[in-house]
Amino acid sequence: MKEIVVGSVAPAPVGRWGAAPPQELLERMKDYGQEGAFALWDELSPEDRELLVRDIESLDLSRIDRIIRRSLGSQGFTLPTVEPVPESSVSKVEERSPEDKERWWKKGLKAISEGKLAVVLLAGGQGTRLGSSDPKGCFSIGLPSGKSLFQLQAERILCVQKLAAQSSDSPNNIVPIHWYIMTSPFTDDITRKFFESRKYFGLEAEQVTFFQQGTLPCISADGRFIMETPYKVAKAPDGNGGVYAALKSKRLLEDMSARGVKYVDCYGVDNALVRVADPTFLGYFIDKAVCSAAKVVRKAYPQENVGVFVRRGRGGPLSVVEYSEMDAAMTTEINQSTGRLRYCWSNVCLHMFTLDFLNQVANSLEKDSV
Repeated sequence: MKEIVVGSVAPAPVGRWGAAPPQELLERMKDYGQEGAFALWDELSPEDRELLVRDIESLDLSRIDRIIRRSLGSQGFTLPTVEPVPESSVSKVEERSPEDKERWWKKGLKAISEGKLAVVLLAGGQGTRLGSSDPKGCFSIGLPSGKSLFQLQAERILCVQKLAAQSSDSPNNIVPIHWYIMTSPFTDDITRKFFESRKYFGLEAEQVTFFQQGTLPCISADGRFIMETPYKVAKAPDGNGGVYAALKSKRLLEDMSARGVKYVDCYGVDNALVRVADPTFLGYFIDKAVCSAAKVVRKAYPQENVGVFVRRGRGGPLSVVEYSEMDAAMTTEINQSTGRLRYCWSNVCLHMFTLDFLNQVANSLEKDSV
């Protein structure tokens, strides 16, 4: 008579990591209060456990913890004393003489013709508020031509290149403006294919460099990692502010230096009116011998949802206060001498930097590990 074993079930394979997460990694996660990422470990297949371990090992946990602590520490944060931007810090183009504007225009074109300007486009966002999941730059704004934002901006670069060449001693020698386009994991592939399928809108493929911004884990209100799946931490792009670390980590600041770049025009993709590589702005920037500058637009009305430039502290540095940080009094305060809003100069993401300044910022962020 054969022996019959009833109810015997072979144990589930535990895989490379055994029945528990790697001890050293688990202890590190406990140190940062993130051990909850392993909550469903027992239910995962060996393959999914491998994916989870690799995903967590890819994270810079100490840096992420510092960012989370700063974020949580800013909750309920009271805005420090701020002052309006001094009038002396704002140059209104319409109030400048034709001679000034002509001088800036020529100075900017000269620098461009010498290859001293690069352009950085912040294009990591999806067009969700435009009713599309595609990258914002792919969006057609409804022009009769059907041109996308990417095409409008590429054609402006082409135009400025020609103007710079015509103003130089070698009008037939067009010096390409190198275009660095920051994407995100969600927009990178589509953006690259969009440019390739349209032959870079007339630009040389070699003058366009795509690079991805970083990502950070999504966290709950108490600072815990949110899981996209039981074996993957949810992540999101680190915003426009991630451009400094991305340029540094991808060694693109070195690339700019090797190309002879001295100045960098940086702007956001969702701007159909942007004057990419604006010679006047560049010439003004060079003329003033500053390391950073921004184009600003006067707020249209008090409740307009836009951040504004301020001076933090008495005589402190210029900074941006987001509209969500402004109370009703600050939003509506009137400058009695002008009859206009006291805090009126909006940040529309149009910046000019020296390459030296970008290197300083990137190095300081790396030093502070933020």
